Amino acid sequence: MPVPLKDVFLAAAALFVILAIMMFYRAVVGPTTQDRLLAVNVLGTNTVVILALLAAGLDQSWFLDVALIYALLNFLMSIAISKFTVERGGVL
Repeated sequence: MPVPLKDVFLAAAALFVILAIMMFYRAVVGPTTQDRLLAVNVLGTNTVVILALLAAGLDQSWFLDVALIYALLNFLMSIAISKFTVERGGVL
C-alpha cells in the first residue's frame, strides 16, 4: 500500500526540524562569528522549508505566505548582521 504524499511531506518536515535542532547547536557553540552567522542563516532557510512542507502536508496555503515573509526577513537579517560584523572588524 503506497504512503500518502501528505505523510511524506510531514515526515520531511520532521527531518528538517531535527536538522534545525542540530544547526541551533552550531549557532550557540560555533567557535567563530562567521560560523554563528552561517548557522543562523541556515536555521532561517530551514524554517522556510519546514513551513513550505507543512503547507503542502496540511493543505494550508497560509503557511506559504508566512514562509515568504520569513524568507525576506531572513535575507534582510543576514545582510544586516554581515554588514555589522564587517564594520566591527569581525571578519578575518
